[in-house]
Amino acid sequence: MRDAAGPGRIRSLMRAGSGGTLRTSYAAEEQVLDTSRKRLALVACLAGLATVAVWGNAYVLLIGCQIGMMLIAVAGVNILVGQAGLMSLGHGAFLAIGAYGMVILHRLLEQAALPAGLVSPVALVLAVAISVLAGAVVGLPSLRVKGLYLAVATLAANFIVIFIIERPGLSPWTGGVDGIDTPRANLLGWQLDTRREIFALIACLAVLALMAAQNLTQSRVGRAFLAIRERDFSAEILGISLMRTKLAAFAISAGYCGLAGALFALFYARILPEQFELQLSLIMVAAVIVGGIGRTLGVVFGVIVIVMVPEAIKVGFGAFGDGGADLAAWRAPLQEIAFGALILAFILYEPHGLARIADRALRAVDRWPFARD
Repeated sequence: MRDAAGPGRIRSLMRAGSGGTLRTSYAAEEQVLDTSRKRLALVACLAGLATVAVWGNAYVLLIGCQIGMMLIAVAGVNILVGQAGLMSLGHGAFLAIGAYGMVILHRLLEQAALPAGLVSPVALVLAVAISVLAGAVVGLPSLRVKGLYLAVATLAANFIVIFIIERPGLSPWTGGVDGIDTPRANLLGWQLDTRREIFALIACLAVLALMAAQNLTQSRVGRAFLAIRERDFSAEILGISLMRTKLAAFAISAGYCGLAGALFALFYARILPEQFELQLSLIMVAAVIVGGIGRTLGVVFGVIVIVMVPEAIKVGFGAFGDGGADLAAWRAPLQEIAFGALILAFILYEPHGLARIADRALRAVDRWPFARD
């Protein structure tokens, strides 16, 4: 007697055997929340963010805001470096453009007598738009060079932006090396006076940014990015425009960083050029590597690790008491050593980052008690 296996039975067997999801159409392939586990994880994250927003203390809200802003910025870096395969060491410049653009545009719009509730939203949108345009300009060298040479070109862009911000002639606009005070946000009458309110805004934008990044990964544009990453001249033979796709990758990535920079300007009472120098760009690249290159989930893991490493070092030094200036002087070097060690460890032992480790753990749970890997 033959065992009748209908379509439902086949799908369940294939899911159980592969640990994945059977997709039968392009529409299903492009869905972001295509499994109950992902939907449940999103609901749990939203519930956790709501809990922090309501009951979190000042320190938890501070860390949450830092993680949220870095999530948006690193998601942008991941789109360029992880998905499109275009190396960049200058994304700190786009955060600077977004932050200083937010402050300058906010002042100009206030002088233009725009309604108070519209000044901050319009300034934020325009700051992101300027960052997008700057990303397209900085991405022009990617049409001729790639790899290390492209990284050097973007690094030069970072130095140029910081150099311009620090010019004494522009200090009435940028504050020069002394920095500039940032405005208080007013979103359609919602005055963001407390850190709790700022956290709510940053958390909402971070969730939307990550969802959009994941959706981009599974869209036609995202697949064009992947094709260029794997073999650009083969992608061009298939009809993908290298110029349009590479510039789009730079523009979208810069837009994400510009949004994070604008939130920097709303979160911190004062911004300084030194906040956006090379170290910030390297930290964002480190987060992509540690979390998992090209993975949106890896962005979350990488940012949490990168943000919490300095806090762990700070707590460790606090365990030794005050320690004086000599002990405090070791904190910054140890932080850089820790970042370097993390990058080396993941490149050597787990090039796909924490996201791959999480994948293996979930597959083992799915296949238990038959899993052996």
